[in-house]
Amino acid sequence: MPDQHHAMPAAELLALDRQHVWHPYGPMPGRQEPLVVSSASGVRLRLAEPSQGQDELVDGMSSWWSAIHGYNHPVLNEAVTDQLGRMSHVMFGGLTHEPAVRLAARLVEITPPGLEHVFLADSGSVSVEVAVKMCLQYWRSIGRPGKTRLLTWRGGYHGDTWTPMAVCDPEGGMHELWSGILPRQLFADVPPSGFDAPLDPAYVDHLRSLLSAHADELAAVIVEPVVQGAGGMRFHNPGYLRVLRELCDEYDVLLILDEIATGFGRTGALFAADHAGMTPDVMCLGKSLTGGYLTLAATLCTERVANGISRGAVPVLAHGPTFMGNPLATAVALASIDLLLGQDWQREVKRIEAGLQEGLAPARNLPGVRDVRVLGAIGVVQLTHEVDVAAATRAAVREGVWVRPFRDLIYVMPPFVTGDGDVARICRAVCAAAEEG
Repeated sequence: MPDQHHAMPAAELLALDRQHVWHPYGPMPGRQEPLVVSSASGVRLRLAEPSQGQDELVDGMSSWWSAIHGYNHPVLNEAVTDQLGRMSHVMFGGLTHEPAVRLAARLVEITPPGLEHVFLADSGSVSVEVAVKMCLQYWRSIGRPGKTRLLTWRGGYHGDTWTPMAVCDPEGGMHELWSGILPRQLFADVPPSGFDAPLDPAYVDHLRSLLSAHADELAAVIVEPVVQGAGGMRFHNPGYLRVLRELCDEYDVLLILDEIATGFGRTGALFAADHAGMTPDVMCLGKSLTGGYLTLAATLCTERVANGISRGAVPVLAHGPTFMGNPLATAVALASIDLLLGQDWQREVKRIEAGLQEGLAPARNLPGVRDVRVLGAIGVVQLTHEVDVAAATRAAVREGVWVRPFRDLIYVMPPFVTGDGDVARICRAVCAAAEEG
């Protein structure tokens, strides 16, 4: 093997990649050759070898929603480097440290009021596992062990580990392979589309009827607020979150909001729940929590949930990841939050939103385009057919942009530091991808 400190020739690296590396949502060996990224800075990914005439690409994906400040940011680099000089990791069982404590306090401060307790986890999927475990244990601890099922609405996505898969869309989602094996949860219809669309009384009645009929067995409702991500990139009226809050209170069911993809400004509010002015019982955070630097997630809960668990026969939450509260991750998360809130981030997101609306508008006239929608720093072009991912990706790369389409969607969520010229370039690339894909 070559020395790890010397760059391996791209051809040799790709041969080893094909032989040994299993990429996400792909077969082994892969059918499409990945692009080799040698470095990244700002909003640009530098390629080890040119592709489609481009040696660097504007990142339209923020590395799956996470790199909101772009790459190689001096403030975040300094936070990691400074913490590295102190300690890179220490177990969280029986020990604590300043970055984790300060991060927990900061999250309580900036999230909707009433979320007082923070469990730090490794990844978004794990934070959902913890959220569900909290809710199940809460009911068991207060003497209602029959409340074990979850209610969600169709079109959702909550992660790839076991419990999150059970509340992903059972038909259109990526986890239909496991139907019949996963626990059977309760699914409401997809929420009506449109952030600005009026509330549909029939849909509100539909939610009420499900909660009313199943209240005795429901531990929690879990949904992605305002934006359904990998399940279909749909937007809905925040009023449905207030409806769920009222119904959960009325029928004594806990409410989990999965803000892993929507948190930290992506939708135009700091948290999607803020659009509705409501507080869930449990909230999951991840992705851009560390600005895309390190994997970290958090599950926040109210006093009610924490006290309920603590009064039970087993008064502990039996969960403890090895890298829980990792000092490097929590230090950079603090720096990322301070960096975000220390600027007029809402103006930046609005600027990107305006650029996406203008730049993606021409896609409405392309053949095979079903819908174009924008919310905050999220732009979506939905086709009438399955995307030819290879062709669409090639077309975007020719324009100097990285996108990652799936199903019938070509979508982008640029870093918040993306300039107007690069936003326009991203839009041109999406339109090109829609034409060819």
